Amino acid sequence: MENEVIKTIKNRRSIRNYKEEQIKEEELKTILEAGIQAPSANNLQPWHFTVVQNKELIDLMSAESKKMMLKSDNPKLVQMGENIPHIFYNAPTVIIASGKKDIESALVDCAAAIENMLITAESIDLGGVWIGLTRFFFQKEENVKKLDLPTGYKPFYAVALGYKGEKIPTGPSKRKMDVINYIR
Repeated sequence: MENEVIKTIKNRRSIRNYKEEQIKEEELKTILEAGIQAPSANNLQPWHFTVVQNKELIDLMSAESKKMMLKSDNPKLVQMGENIPHIFYNAPTVIIASGKKDIESALVDCAAAIENMLITAESIDLGGVWIGLTRFFFQKEENVKKLDLPTGYKPFYAVALGYKGEKIPTGPSKRKMDVINYIR
């Protein structure tokens, strides 16, 4: 079976090269609405999205995250901190997904919202990548305050968004297919 949604899911890639041009407001609203339409446990919708289009703050989040990665006991994180020039790959828009602290499913619900946003970005020919390395920035309370989150919310992940800076292959990428078993 094949339709436009399935094609979009199969064609989506993590984009790590962006044009400097800011995305259009209509595109941003479409992506945010897709996040809000995500499923959530008991329909609690425990998310909050912070849109950051301030280059100085995006650069600060990247620099602070990299500094903390370099102090990690994990050699892979240290290596990433040394080798990634910018954790958001210089994307002009970053969306921080935060969840209500008192809702157990908030992390998973925010993950569903992020996936909706990434699929939507692909469907309108924007590039996006899920960024987990922001967790280092979020470890310091003074950093979290810069995000002006509502009371009772905790930041989890970020999504970098922008116009694709390079031509990427189309069509499904190679996937492991031996990850399914059936019990009938």
